Amino acid sequence: MLVGYARVSTQDQKPALQLDALKEAGCEKVFKEKASGAHRDRPQLAAAIDYMREGDTLVVWKLDRLARSMKQLIETVEGLEEQGIGFRSLTEAIDTTTSGGKLVFHIFGALAEFERSIIRERTRAGLDAAKARGRTGGRPKKMTDTDLKAAKAMLADDDFTVDEVAARMGVSPATRYRYLPAPRSTITRKEPT
Repeated sequence: MLVGYARVSTQDQKPALQLDALKEAGCEKVFKEKASGAHRDRPQLAAAIDYMREGDTLVVWKLDRLARSMKQLIETVEGLEEQGIGFRSLTEAIDTTTSGGKLVFHIFGALAEFERSIIRERTRAGLDAAKARGRTGGRPKKMTDTDLKAAKAMLADDDFTVDEVAARMGVSPATRYRYLPAPRSTITRKEPT
């Protein structure tokens, strides 16, 4: 059985073109959805997959209707394969129920993995080069050692609330707690000199 899946990204878009193509391709049932491709939680896609049985084929008008990225696409199609469900894209003429379609799809997968490896290598090389030049990554610290000493001194004085200390330091209370996570009572104890 051929089961169609049509998706549009916004409420303004109409799925008529996709629906016509899916009906023409012979889809007996079509699930349609209005959701961004970036969202992994797509109830109608989940319903379509749940509806399908081993030997069925999920049909989309175009690859980008099923997934936003190559990684997401490969994960979805591999999930279908594990359930014995085929995949077919009308525009790109990919059909994983045929040997040639499987080959093309696996080539896509290999290219996507190669691309991820290249990105990882470039990122690592860039970080190593920056480190060699003395630069470190990450955000600059919100509170310096001087700020921490001042905050501890204010917390030792019961006239200041935790929120007031954070406000005077120019940080949120959450940031203050990140730098000084101990309860006020342990901060205010006299440290041995």
